[in-house]
Amino acid sequence: MNSHDMPDVQSSHDARDIAIDQVGIKAIRHPMTFLDLGQEHATVAECQLTVGLPADKKGTHMSRFVALLNEGPLRLSVDNLAEWTEAMIDRLEALSGEAHFSFPYFIAKDAPVSGQGAMMDYDVTLIGRVEHGRAHIGLKLVIPVTSLCPCSKEISAYGAHNQRSHITVETEISDPALSLRDLITAVEAEGSCPLWGLLKRPDEKYITEYAFDNPKFVEDMVRDVANALEGYPGLNGFSISVENFESIHNHSAWAVIHRPGR
Repeated sequence: MNSHDMPDVQSSHDARDIAIDQVGIKAIRHPMTFLDLGQEHATVAECQLTVGLPADKKGTHMSRFVALLNEGPLRLSVDNLAEWTEAMIDRLEALSGEAHFSFPYFIAKDAPVSGQGAMMDYDVTLIGRVEHGRAHIGLKLVIPVTSLCPCSKEISAYGAHNQRSHITVETEISDPALSLRDLITAVEAEGSCPLWGLLKRPDEKYITEYAFDNPKFVEDMVRDVANALEGYPGLNGFSISVENFESIHNHSAWAVIHRPGR
């Protein structure tokens, strides 16, 4: 018996009359090439692919998500994600859908004094969403930086406590020419100091002193990032959160700013 002779249970009628907002697959990994302004970045994405299911349909065709991923090399960019998402909902015979691709994005960075080169990774999630015939492209970035406490610096005879912090930016992209690398660089500049993958002693001295001269509370960082992104080309609103993994407390410090899009 071939597949054409088998009953198609997913397409059968459902009498409960309850639509499902999102149904599909998640936590599936797939090799991917991400293109950022013409530069290719080979990576592995964790994918979450869903569509809306009408109230009268029993189920969606889960295998079609996987088949679409495997039709050819997965090459995605800010520019073509909407097209890929539209192809997905067409394949699933749906009216709405979302495609999430989470992956490490690597940037080659030279240490500030020695010039030693090494890769730095940043967590990126690209989100394609189609509803009511309109496509939207979302972006989530997690950017690690150093933060140094202004209060600790002020009250101590010498030194100040510092820690690694995560700046998370979520936004809708309004211009497909947006460069992830440029956006990451703009955001990480608002920490007490950026991070690098490989450091020699002169670099460590530079970073320690740079952060000491640039102390920031979690409140300072979230405000400074908001300032940097206000009016940033290609963004339609944003949400920023900053988490300091405190080195002298058994908790994190956290701050959030939302700016609605148009």
